[in-house]
Amino acid sequence: MRALTIWQPWASLIMIGAKPIEFRDWDYRTRYPKVEGARIVIQAGARPVKLAEVEDMLARCWSYGRLTPFGAAALPLLQRLQAAYKCRGVVELAAGLGTAVLGTPRLIDGLFDKPDSDRLMHHQWAWPLSDIEPFAAPVPARGAQGFWHWPGGNRS
Repeated sequence: MRALTIWQPWASLIMIGAKPIEFRDWDYRTRYPKVEGARIVIQAGARPVKLAEVEDMLARCWSYGRLTPFGAAALPLLQRLQAAYKCRGVVELAAGLGTAVLGTPRLIDGLFDKPDSDRLMHHQWAWPLSDIEPFAAPVPARGAQGFWHWPGGNRS
């Protein structure tokens, strides 16, 4: 089974259903054509959570004074991260969190008014994720760039 490393808190937002799309600057089908429609492991990278990113996402939870669908799902986790000292101890780092089925990537032109972070060069392609299945407990694992082979098989 393939795995994909995603920084926190985005990996946890995928696991709770708040982030159904992963954004990247490449179409995975050119390098990994057999991954389309496959179940992959979502691995949280070792990079610590940055408070500025959490605060940016908290601001995106609201639109015209109303909680957005993203906000309704993400707000409790993001508020816990914001309240924690240096965002520590709320989400797992360097661990497999669960699995998802990877859908057909689409160019984002016209799909969204504003992507989910300020890293615009990483928002060329939208990779839909569905059928999220969190692991019973996070599985410690070192990640890698691109898709990589998950050593533990499916632990759902």
